[in-house]
Amino acid sequence: MFDILMYMFENYIHSEAEMFVDHKELTDELCRAGFHEMEIYKALSWLEKLASLQKSENRPFANTGSNLSTRVYTSDEMTRLDVECRGFLLFLEQINVLNFESREMIVDRVCELDQPLMCIEDLKWVILMVLVNIPGHEQAYSQMEDLVFEEADGPLH
Repeated sequence: MFDILMYMFENYIHSEAEMFVDHKELTDELCRAGFHEMEIYKALSWLEKLASLQKSENRPFANTGSNLSTRVYTSDEMTRLDVECRGFLLFLEQINVLNFESREMIVDRVCELDQPLMCIEDLKWVILMVLVNIPGHEQAYSQMEDLVFEEADGPLH
């Protein structure tokens, strides 16, 4: 499923190509690209849930924390996000790329992936996918894009 999300992000979202609206047409396109139909449905469902997190009537993470709070991860979240990933999320909050709401959306989307452990590189892509879908977070997306595509000379934090 993650490969499909990456394919869609790189070919439709990140490249600013026109995104298909019709699910059947998009599913057919992804099948022709070599993806299995069941995985395509999972990926589309993942994206639909991400989109539903943006709607004002359905923003479960709005106003649920503050800049002074500390995030305590559940055991399932710690299984999926190792120390390096959790540290990276904290770093992004500290440099104001993420706020508590966007961080929670990222953790939510990571937990919905069918990957038992998220590596830091895959986490960066999930962060980009979430940020590109949040209106008003263009600057944060741009900063994150720089972190993903520029090679760092040393540790980021």
